[in-house]
Amino acid sequence: MSVEATEALLASQGYVADRALATVVHLGMAMGRPLFLEGEPGTGKTEIAKVLARGLGRELVRLQCYDGLDISAAAYEWNAARQLMAIRMAEGGEKPDIYAREFLQERPLLAALSGPPAVLLIDELDRADEPFEAFLLEILADFQITVPEFGTIKAQTPPVVVITSNRTREVHDAIRRRCLYQWVDYPNAARERAILKLRAPGMQDALADQVVAFVQKLRQGDYFKLPGVAETIDWANALEALNAKELEPAVVDETLGVLLKYQDDIAKLRGAEAARLIDEARGPQ
Repeated sequence: MSVEATEALLASQGYVADRALATVVHLGMAMGRPLFLEGEPGTGKTEIAKVLARGLGRELVRLQCYDGLDISAAAYEWNAARQLMAIRMAEGGEKPDIYAREFLQERPLLAALSGPPAVLLIDELDRADEPFEAFLLEILADFQITVPEFGTIKAQTPPVVVITSNRTREVHDAIRRRCLYQWVDYPNAARERAILKLRAPGMQDALADQVVAFVQKLRQGDYFKLPGVAETIDWANALEALNAKELEPAVVDETLGVLLKYQDDIAKLRGAEAARLIDEARGPQ
Protein backbone atom coordinates (compact mmCIF):
# COMPACT_ATOMS: atom_id res chain seq x y z
CA MET A 1 0.00 0.00 0.00
CA SER A 2 1.31 3.46 -0.93
CA VAL A 3 0.86 6.78 0.87
CA GLU A 4 -1.72 7.71 -1.76
CA ALA A 5 -3.59 4.45 -1.13
CA THR A 6 -3.54 5.17 2.61
CA GLU A 7 -4.99 8.64 1.95
CA ALA A 8 -7.69 7.03 -0.16
CA LEU A 9 -8.40 4.42 2.52
CA LEU A 10 -8.89 7.11 5.15
CA ALA A 11 -10.99 9.26 2.81
CA SER A 12 -13.23 6.29 2.01
CA GLN A 13 -14.19 6.25 5.68
CA GLY A 14 -14.78 9.99 5.87
CA TYR A 15 -11.37 11.08 7.16
CA VAL A 16 -9.45 13.73 5.24
CA ALA A 17 -5.78 13.47 6.22
CA ASP A 18 -2.99 15.80 5.21
CA ARG A 19 0.07 14.34 3.52
CA ALA A 20 2.21 14.20 6.68
CA LEU A 21 -0.43 12.30 8.66
CA ALA A 22 -1.17 9.90 5.81
CA THR A 23 2.56 9.23 5.47
CA VAL A 24 3.07 8.34 9.14
CA VAL A 25 -0.03 6.11 9.11
CA HIS A 26 1.29 4.36 6.00
CA LEU A 27 4.73 3.89 7.56
CA GLY A 28 3.23 2.58 10.80
CA MET A 29 1.41 -0.17 8.93
CA ALA A 30 4.28 -0.90 6.54
CA MET A 31 6.91 -1.08 9.28
CA GLY A 32 4.69 -2.69 11.91
CA ARG A 33 5.27 0.17 14.35
CA PRO A 34 2.80 1.73 16.81
CA LEU A 35 1.60 5.26 16.09
CA PHE A 36 1.81 7.95 18.78
CA LEU A 37 -0.53 10.79 17.88
CA GLU A 38 -0.37 13.91 19.99
CA GLY A 39 -2.35 17.13 19.72
CA GLU A 40 -5.14 19.27 21.08
CA PRO A 41 -8.50 17.61 21.87
CA GLY A 42 -10.82 17.44 18.89
CA THR A 43 -8.21 17.26 16.13
CA GLY A 44 -9.16 13.75 14.98
CA LYS A 45 -6.58 11.55 16.71
CA THR A 46 -9.03 8.96 18.03
CA GLU A 47 -10.91 8.94 14.74
CA ILE A 48 -7.80 7.66 12.95
CA ALA A 49 -8.03 4.35 14.81
CA LYS A 50 -11.75 4.07 14.11
CA VAL A 51 -11.43 4.65 10.37
CA LEU A 52 -8.46 2.29 10.12
CA ALA A 53 -10.48 -0.47 11.78
CA ARG A 54 -13.38 0.06 9.38
CA GLY A 55 -11.19 0.48 6.32
CA LEU A 56 -9.03 -2.57 7.07
CA GLY A 57 -11.97 -4.72 8.16
CA ARG A 58 -10.46 -5.23 11.60
CA GLU A 59 -11.99 -5.22 15.05
CA LEU A 60 -11.43 -2.00 17.03
CA VAL A 61 -10.19 -2.75 20.55
CA ARG A 62 -10.23 0.41 22.64
CA LEU A 63 -8.52 1.05 25.95
CA GLN A 64 -9.71 4.35 27.38
CA CYS A 65 -7.07 5.54 29.83
CA TYR A 66 -7.84 7.21 33.15
CA ASP A 67 -6.21 8.01 36.45
CA GLY A 68 -5.71 4.78 38.41
CA LEU A 69 -5.83 2.44 35.40
CA ASP A 70 -4.02 -0.80 36.26
CA ILE A 71 -3.13 -4.14 34.67
CA SER A 72 -6.28 -5.91 35.84
CA ALA A 73 -8.46 -3.41 33.97
CA ALA A 74 -6.17 -2.90 30.98
CA ALA A 75 -4.65 -6.32 30.21
CA TYR A 76 -5.81 -9.33 32.21
CA GLU A 77 -6.82 -10.72 35.57
CA TRP A 78 -7.32 -14.17 36.97
CA ASN A 79 -10.88 -15.39 37.46
CA ALA A 80 -10.68 -16.04 41.20
CA ALA A 81 -14.21 -17.41 41.44
CA ARG A 82 -13.56 -20.07 38.79
CA GLN A 83 -10.19 -20.92 40.32
CA LEU A 84 -11.80 -21.46 43.72
CA MET A 85 -14.56 -23.58 42.19
CA ALA A 86 -11.97 -25.75 40.41
CA ILE A 87 -10.12 -26.30 43.68
CA ARG A 88 -13.30 -27.31 45.49
CA MET A 89 -14.39 -29.68 42.73
CA ALA A 90 -11.00 -31.36 42.80
CA GLU A 91 -10.92 -31.96 46.57
CA GLY A 92 -9.53 -35.39 47.19
CA GLY A 93 -8.39 -35.72 43.59
CA GLU A 94 -5.65 -34.38 41.36
CA LYS A 95 -4.73 -30.80 42.12
CA PRO A 96 -5.96 -28.51 39.29
CA ASP A 97 -3.77 -26.06 37.44
CA ILE A 98 -5.50 -22.86 38.52
CA TYR A 99 -3.18 -20.80 36.32
CA ALA A 100 -4.27 -22.45 33.09
CA ARG A 101 -5.33 -20.27 30.16
CA GLU A 102 -9.01 -20.98 30.78
CA PHE A 103 -8.89 -19.03 34.04
CA LEU A 104 -7.31 -15.95 32.46
CA GLN A 105 -9.77 -13.15 31.77
CA GLU A 106 -8.86 -10.94 28.85
CA ARG A 107 -9.01 -7.18 29.03
CA PRO A 108 -8.43 -4.88 26.00
CA LEU A 109 -4.64 -5.21 25.68
CA LEU A 110 -4.59 -9.01 25.86
CA ALA A 111 -7.72 -9.27 23.69
CA ALA A 112 -6.01 -7.24 20.95
CA LEU A 113 -3.03 -9.63 20.97
CA SER A 114 -4.82 -12.97 21.25
CA GLY A 115 -7.94 -12.34 19.19
CA PRO A 116 -8.50 -11.82 15.45
CA PRO A 117 -6.53 -9.08 13.65
CA ALA A 118 -7.35 -5.82 15.40
CA VAL A 119 -6.68 -2.12 15.64
CA LEU A 120 -5.68 -1.38 19.22
CA LEU A 121 -6.54 2.14 20.35
CA ILE A 122 -4.85 3.27 23.58
CA ASP A 123 -6.76 6.50 23.98
CA GLU A 124 -5.56 9.50 26.00
CA LEU A 125 -2.50 7.81 27.50
CA ASP A 126 -1.63 11.08 29.23
CA ARG A 127 -4.62 10.54 31.55
CA ALA A 128 -3.13 7.33 32.99
CA ASP A 129 -0.54 7.30 35.78
CA GLU A 130 3.09 7.37 34.66
CA PRO A 131 3.92 3.90 36.13
CA PHE A 132 1.31 2.36 33.83
CA GLU A 133 3.43 3.32 30.82
CA ALA A 134 6.13 0.85 31.84
CA PHE A 135 3.70 -2.03 31.37
CA LEU A 136 3.10 -1.00 27.75
CA LEU A 137 6.74 -1.25 26.71
CA GLU A 138 6.72 -5.01 26.11
CA ILE A 139 3.53 -4.73 24.06
CA LEU A 140 4.81 -1.87 21.92
CA ALA A 141 8.21 -3.46 21.30
CA ASP A 142 7.29 -7.14 20.81
CA PHE A 143 3.49 -7.31 20.62
CA GLN A 144 3.38 -9.67 23.56
CA ILE A 145 2.37 -9.79 27.23
CA THR A 146 4.17 -11.81 29.88
CA VAL A 147 1.87 -13.16 32.59
CA PRO A 148 4.12 -14.22 35.52
CA GLU A 149 2.01 -17.24 36.52
CA PHE A 150 1.36 -18.41 32.96
CA GLY A 151 4.04 -17.30 30.51
CA THR A 152 4.27 -15.09 27.44
CA ILE A 153 1.34 -14.56 25.09
CA LYS A 154 2.45 -13.22 21.70
CA ALA A 155 0.23 -11.93 18.92
CA GLN A 156 -0.02 -14.19 15.88
CA THR A 157 -1.01 -11.13 13.83
CA PRO A 158 0.26 -7.94 15.47
CA PRO A 159 -2.46 -5.32 15.88
CA VAL A 160 -2.23 -1.88 14.36
CA VAL A 161 -1.58 0.22 17.46
CA VAL A 162 -2.68 3.85 17.79
CA ILE A 163 -1.81 5.77 20.96
CA THR A 164 -3.27 9.22 21.50
CA SER A 165 -2.35 11.99 23.91
CA ASN A 166 -3.83 15.43 24.55
CA ARG A 167 -0.55 16.42 26.22
CA THR A 168 -2.01 17.14 29.65
CA ARG A 169 1.34 15.73 30.81
CA GLU A 170 4.47 14.54 29.04
CA VAL A 171 4.55 10.87 28.04
CA HIS A 172 7.85 9.12 28.80
CA ASP A 173 10.58 8.90 26.16
CA ALA A 174 10.55 5.10 26.36
CA ILE A 175 7.04 5.09 24.88
CA ARG A 176 7.94 7.62 22.21
CA ARG A 177 11.02 5.69 21.07
CA ARG A 178 8.92 2.62 20.31
CA CYS A 179 6.46 4.55 18.17
CA LEU A 180 6.24 6.67 15.07
CA TYR A 181 5.27 10.16 16.21
CA GLN A 182 2.95 12.72 14.65
CA TRP A 183 1.55 15.98 15.98
CA VAL A 184 -2.08 16.26 14.80
CA ASP A 185 -3.07 19.91 14.48
CA TYR A 186 -6.35 21.60 13.68
CA PRO A 187 -7.00 21.38 9.91
CA ASN A 188 -6.45 24.36 7.65
CA ALA A 189 -9.44 25.88 5.89
CA ALA A 190 -9.14 23.76 2.75
CA ARG A 191 -8.97 20.49 4.64
CA GLU A 192 -11.78 21.44 7.03
CA ARG A 193 -13.93 22.35 4.04
CA ALA A 194 -13.18 18.94 2.50
CA ILE A 195 -14.15 17.29 5.79
CA LEU A 196 -17.50 19.10 5.81
CA LYS A 197 -18.11 18.02 2.23
CA LEU A 198 -17.83 14.40 3.42
CA ARG A 199 -19.52 14.69 6.81
CA ALA A 200 -22.23 17.26 6.02
CA PRO A 201 -22.78 16.66 2.30
CA GLY A 202 -26.23 18.27 2.23
CA MET A 203 -25.02 21.68 3.35
CA GLN A 204 -25.09 24.45 0.77
CA ASP A 205 -21.64 25.49 -0.38
CA ALA A 206 -22.03 29.13 0.63
CA LEU A 207 -23.02 28.27 4.21
CA ALA A 208 -20.31 25.59 4.48
CA ASP A 209 -17.72 28.15 3.39
CA GLN A 210 -18.96 30.58 6.04
CA VAL A 211 -18.95 27.92 8.76
CA VAL A 212 -15.34 26.98 8.01
CA ALA A 213 -14.22 30.62 7.80
CA PHE A 214 -15.95 31.43 11.10
CA VAL A 215 -14.39 28.47 12.94
CA GLN A 216 -10.95 29.14 11.48
CA LYS A 217 -11.08 32.76 12.71
CA LEU A 218 -12.49 31.66 16.07
CA ARG A 219 -9.49 29.40 16.63
CA GLN A 220 -7.24 32.44 16.39
CA GLY A 221 -8.87 33.87 19.53
CA ASP A 222 -8.02 33.39 23.18
CA TYR A 223 -10.53 30.83 24.45
CA PHE A 224 -10.31 28.16 27.12
CA LYS A 225 -11.27 25.33 24.73
CA LEU A 226 -11.13 25.86 21.01
CA PRO A 227 -13.62 23.91 18.87
CA GLY A 228 -12.31 20.78 17.24
CA VAL A 229 -13.33 19.21 13.95
CA ALA A 230 -16.12 17.26 15.66
CA GLU A 231 -17.63 20.53 16.89
CA THR A 232 -17.41 22.04 13.40
CA ILE A 233 -19.32 19.05 12.00
CA ASP A 234 -21.91 19.19 14.80
CA TRP A 235 -22.40 22.92 14.27
CA ALA A 236 -22.84 22.46 10.54
CA ASN A 237 -25.46 19.78 11.15
CA ALA A 238 -27.21 21.98 13.73
CA LEU A 239 -27.40 24.87 11.29
CA GLU A 240 -28.80 22.52 8.67
CA ALA A 241 -31.42 21.29 11.13
CA LEU A 242 -32.45 24.93 11.67
CA ASN A 243 -32.71 25.47 7.89
CA ALA A 244 -30.10 28.23 8.03
CA LYS A 245 -29.09 29.64 4.65
CA GLU A 246 -26.23 31.80 5.91
CA LEU A 247 -24.62 32.80 9.18
CA GLU A 248 -26.68 35.39 11.02
CA PRO A 249 -26.03 36.85 14.49
CA ALA A 250 -29.22 35.46 16.02
CA VAL A 251 -28.77 31.87 14.88
CA VAL A 252 -25.05 31.89 15.75
CA ASP A 253 -25.73 33.18 19.27
CA GLU A 254 -28.42 30.53 19.75
CA THR A 255 -26.17 27.65 18.68
CA LEU A 256 -22.87 28.54 20.38
CA GLY A 257 -23.40 25.67 22.83
CA VAL A 258 -22.85 23.27 19.94
CA LEU A 259 -19.54 24.88 19.03
CA LEU A 260 -18.16 25.83 22.47
CA LYS A 261 -18.37 23.84 25.70
CA TYR A 262 -17.58 26.41 28.41
CA GLN A 263 -19.89 29.23 29.49
CA ASP A 264 -17.05 31.75 29.79
CA ASP A 265 -16.10 31.10 26.16
CA ILE A 266 -19.73 31.41 25.03
CA ALA A 267 -20.20 34.66 26.94
CA LYS A 268 -17.01 36.06 25.43
CA LEU A 269 -18.05 35.22 21.87
CA ARG A 270 -21.78 35.97 21.99
CA GLY A 271 -22.95 39.29 20.64
CA ALA A 272 -20.54 41.80 19.18
CA GLU A 273 -17.58 39.43 18.80
CA ALA A 274 -19.70 36.80 17.03
CA ALA A 275 -21.13 39.49 14.74
CA ARG A 276 -17.60 40.62 13.86
CA LEU A 277 -16.52 37.06 12.97
CA ILE A 278 -19.68 36.59 10.92
CA ASP A 279 -18.86 39.70 8.88
CA GLU A 280 -15.34 38.44 8.28
CA ALA A 281 -16.57 34.96 7.39
CA ARG A 282 -19.05 36.31 4.87
CA GLY A 283 -16.37 38.36 3.18
CA PRO A 284 -17.06 41.31 0.87
CA GLN A 285 -20.76 41.66 0.14
